[in-house]
Amino acid sequence: MVFKMGDFILGMGKEFALETMDISKKLTFDEGEALFDAGDPANHFYVLVKGRVELSLGNTGPVVYIAKHPGEVIGWSSLVGRNSFSASARCLDPVKLVQFDRERFMNILQKNAHNEALLFKRLAEMLGNRLLELYPTIT
Repeated sequence: MVFKMGDFILGMGKEFALETMDISKKLTFDEGEALFDAGDPANHFYVLVKGRVELSLGNTGPVVYIAKHPGEVIGWSSLVGRNSFSASARCLDPVKLVQFDRERFMNILQKNAHNEALLFKRLAEMLGNRLLELYPTIT
């Protein structure tokens, strides 16, 4: 399943969508730029709009995934209670992203249990898809 930016908030209601987009920042990065390094504080996460982002273990470890589908969450550590990023993220192309502050996003999300459940279901689907793409590389 390929996700688009709209899929990230689809079905969560107009008020949620407006509040969420109000706290977002649209960012662009050049090829080779780092979004974050493993161990950096996980105070935010990104949703990919365009481009490719390489995720690797540590700062020099093996590449574990390349985010390339619009709507993919990058930096999901911030959404699952981790205080620091577990991977490093580097841009393979010029990249467009939407950045969300973890605390502000979680405050909006917690106002409605349905939205919270739906978001974490989508996050689980994205992570499951990443694992399926990773399996052929580790056999």
